[in-house]
Amino acid sequence: GKATPPHQDGYYFMLDPCEALTMWLALEEVDEENGCVRYVRGSHLLPLRPHGRTQTLGFSQGVTDYGSPQDLADEVAFPAQPGDLLIHNALTIHRADANRSSNRTRQALGFIYYSERAKEDEVAHAAYQKKLAAEMKAKGKI
Repeated sequence: GKATPPHQDGYYFMLDPCEALTMWLALEEVDEENGCVRYVRGSHLLPLRPHGRTQTLGFSQGVTDYGSPQDLADEVAFPAQPGDLLIHNALTIHRADANRSSNRTRQALGFIYYSERAKEDEVAHAAYQKKLAAEMKAKGKI
C-alpha cells in the first residue's frame, strides 16, 4: 500500500470538543517494512495542526507543516502482531510509510469512539464542505 500522510483524525471528525479515540486492530504482522503506524509522541497534548490536500486516496487531508526536527525526533514506530490493538487520541499525529515488502499486506480494522460530549462542529463542517466544493469546481470536477 501507499504511504499514509501525517494527519490527526480529529481534523476529519470535526468534533466539539474533540474527544475521540481511534482503534486500529492488526489482522496480520505489521512492521517497518510493510508500513507500521508511526505516532508523534505528545502531539495529543496540542491543538489540531493545519491540514491540507494530499494525493492519497482515503487520506485526503494531511498536516501541512509536518516534518520539523521536533516532529521527527518525537516520531515512534509501532509494529504490531495479529490481534494487537493500537489506540490513539484524535489529536495524535500519526502516519505510515509505504509498504516496501514484495509479498505482504497490512490489513487491519479501524474503530472510532466519540465521547458522549463530542458533537459535530457544524461551523467547521460547513467551512470544510465549502472549501471542498471550491476545490472541486476549480478542477472542473463539479
